[in-house]
Amino acid sequence: MRKVIAAFNMTFDGICDHTTGIASDDLHQHYSDLLNNAGVILYGRTTYELMQFWKTLVQNPSGKKTMDDFAISIDKIPKLVFSNTLKDTNWDSAELSDSPLNEKVLELKQQSGKDISVGSRSLIIQLLNSNLIDEFQICVHPIIEGKGLRLFDQITDRIMLKLIKTKTLSSGSTVFYYEPIRE
Repeated sequence: MRKVIAAFNMTFDGICDHTTGIASDDLHQHYSDLLNNAGVILYGRTTYELMQFWKTLVQNPSGKKTMDDFAISIDKIPKLVFSNTLKDTNWDSAELSDSPLNEKVLELKQQSGKDISVGSRSLIIQLLNSNLIDEFQICVHPIIEGKGLRLFDQITDRIMLKLIKTKTLSSGSTVFYYEPIRE
C-alpha cells in the first residue's frame, strides 16, 4: 500500500505563506528528493497555480543548480489537481482529478507504486481530518512571521504524532518527520 506524505513549509509560529520561508540550496534539494521518490503529487488549485512558476525554469534555467534541479523534478512528477474552477492544467505532467479528494486518495493508496505526496495546505487539512495522512514532512523555518495563514487552523480533532526523524538544513530550518499515532 502506498503512503500519503504531507510535505509543507511553515514558520516557527505556524504561518505557511509561500513567501515566508528560506529558499536555501538544501531546501530545494530536500524537495527534489521528495518528488523524485514519489509517484504523484496532489495539489489544490491555488498551490498548483503557484507551482507553475517552476515550469518556466525548465524552459529557461536560472543557472542555480538546486533551483533548476527542483524545476526538473517538479516538471516530471505526475501532478493531480483538485479544483472546481480549472478547466485545463496547461502542464503536460498534470491532470485534473476525476473524483473527490478522499475517494481518489483511497483509490491511489490501493495501487502499487511510489508514495503519494501532498503539497497543498487545503488538501493536507482535508486529509488530516479524514485520517488519510501516513507521514508528515514539515519544514519549520526559523522565522516568527506574526501574521498570515496558519497551516493547522482547521483541524477538527486532536492528532497525536510520533517523531521518526529530523533533518537540519544549512539555513537553520528543520524538517520534522512524523507519523500519526493511530489507535
